[in-house]
Amino acid sequence: MCGIRKGRWNVILESTRELIRLALSEDIGRGDCTTEAIIDPDQKATATVYVKQAATLAGLSLIQDVFAALDARVRVVPLAEDGQTIAGKTAVSRLEGPARSILTGERTALNFLGRLTGIATLTRLAVAQLEGTRAKLLDTRKTTPGWRVLEKYAVRMGGGHNHRFGLDDMVLIKDNHIALCGGVAQAVSRARAHIGLSQKIEVEVDTMEQLVEALETSADMILLDNMNQDQLRQAVKWTKGRVPLEASGNISLQTIAGIAASGVDYLSMGALTHSAASVDVGLDIVFS
Repeated sequence: MCGIRKGRWNVILESTRELIRLALSEDIGRGDCTTEAIIDPDQKATATVYVKQAATLAGLSLIQDVFAALDARVRVVPLAEDGQTIAGKTAVSRLEGPARSILTGERTALNFLGRLTGIATLTRLAVAQLEGTRAKLLDTRKTTPGWRVLEKYAVRMGGGHNHRFGLDDMVLIKDNHIALCGGVAQAVSRARAHIGLSQKIEVEVDTMEQLVEALETSADMILLDNMNQDQLRQAVKWTKGRVPLEASGNISLQTIAGIAASGVDYLSMGALTHSAASVDVGLDIVFS
């Protein structure tokens, strides 16, 4: 599916740095009044970051990025790797440096780690349900504003695949586009005339009648929206492999296996990013 175009990397990296700056500013405000009141500015400390439950890790590098932005004197030593699955409470990072900075940056770093590890963990559980089928799991654009590249990275760490990162990645003709154009064929025809062969076109269909219409267009991929498993099986039979099929709409851990068994090529699951629960993470001072 879509990846990040080379020209966007600098923008993405800067947006991540800005997100970290905003997160630190949000938490620290005018200063960490508790830490500044009771911790000596020359106090050194060593701390361990833990993930406290079974999980698939993602976001460990954000710990380094947070403290690099806050205080470069804090040394961050990774004890695990993104994409690694742990069975229970596990030390994932060690911090060494000024105690004030470790305490001040703690919550921001843990928020990034907990959120991204939650997404990777849910993704890994969903991918496991696809075993024995041809289907691949995709994410969506239903991401937290400003967090998209990080949340999509977490999906990859969980074994999923990225759909488009933004509106400029590919043409995806949805139901509202079709309504405004007057039909599936008209929408695809306009899109192809506009972009030529420079980008792929995916078109969404809601009914079997629209699927028949879409199969007669130059669409490169067809999205089957909110179809039941009988409809999905029929769509696979009718399509006969001419174009890849993507199933989408209210896919959950309870339904994903049955949907994949229909024979579709892809399943897109918005819940990976809009409904994943953050995992339980913590930081303990182990020496001061």
